[in-house]
Amino acid sequence: MDQPKPDSSGDRAITDLLIQLRDGRPDAMDRLFPLIYDQLRRMAHRQLQAEPPGHTLGTTGLVHETYIKLVDQTRVEWRDRGHFFRVSSMAMRRILVDYARRYRALRRGGGLARVPLERAEETALEQRSDWLLALEDALTRLAVTDERLSQIVECRYFGGLTEDETAEALDVSLRTVQRDWAKARGWLALDLRAEG
Repeated sequence: MDQPKPDSSGDRAITDLLIQLRDGRPDAMDRLFPLIYDQLRRMAHRQLQAEPPGHTLGTTGLVHETYIKLVDQTRVEWRDRGHFFRVSSMAMRRILVDYARRYRALRRGGGLARVPLERAEETALEQRSDWLLALEDALTRLAVTDERLSQIVECRYFGGLTEDETAEALDVSLRTVQRDWAKARGWLALDLRAEG
């Protein structure tokens, strides 16, 4: 179900603070965070619903790690609310992929003693990590072919944005998002199948 969009005054306040950030006022992020916190929580929650039980990163943790990555974005030319949530989707993608890489490293030894995986949730987490890393590789290949398709997957899948929010974030029409989302899913299915 699509979330209601904030009122235009909320959008304007977010855009004004992003402009202040772009203009070098780091204190603007402290004022921005309360305005975007609920939306980031919704994005994180939607993303983590796809994760298997046993994932140690919760909604609040993902939001806070995303915030830390966003604070470090000193060279971003923030444009508007949609652009901000697009970059937030990218940050969530990086966090989850990094998490999967760390999990894979630990699973393969990582300096710790190996133990048998006897519980179903551990096996599910292992499979999810492998799948997420395969998806990351496929998205990298897709970006070479068609960057916008990769961006749409990033917004929809990793950011949990609705079609309308994705259209706003990428500054394209809703119909373009719908068409490209279908095209990207088909491309990824073929690519992932070909890669095994």
